[in-house]
Amino acid sequence: MDIPLTIWTLLLLSAATGLVSGVFLTFSDFVMKSLAASRPAAGTEAMQIINRKVFRSIFMVLLIGMIPISILTAIMGFFFYDGVLSALLVVAGLLYFSGVFLSSAFGNIPMNNALESLPLGGAEAQSYWPEYVRGWVLWNHVRWLAALGVSACYMISAVLMAQAA
Repeated sequence: MDIPLTIWTLLLLSAATGLVSGVFLTFSDFVMKSLAASRPAAGTEAMQIINRKVFRSIFMVLLIGMIPISILTAIMGFFFYDGVLSALLVVAGLLYFSGVFLSSAFGNIPMNNALESLPLGGAEAQSYWPEYVRGWVLWNHVRWLAALGVSACYMISAVLMAQAA
């Protein structure tokens, strides 16, 4: 059985967004809980270091790379497919852009920047820490659920295409 490239591409997109979702879930599920349970100086210092290291990670390539890819896939879905398949591809693009990118840009990243502007593990960072953890985790829940939804949309789209082939 010869599987079309489009189906393989959708499966790859599902895996990529699933990985993004998994990283976000890791932070929501236990990383932030662990950092919040540690001494405030240790938690703030660890998060400041994590926020610096993330820029040179494979995760960042996936996170940023999926923005134009998801938008392009949504546009292609809108113009080249019909019905449920079209809707799934458009929803995936909108969900990634709004639920992952915009919530990062207007939620988590400004909070990371505020934490970064404070002395490493210092008193100001420690006093900001409880507010940071609450808000950051809330926005992160949005991101992991959105990325999971995108992954599901791509997977279901691949299945629908395979059934139609």
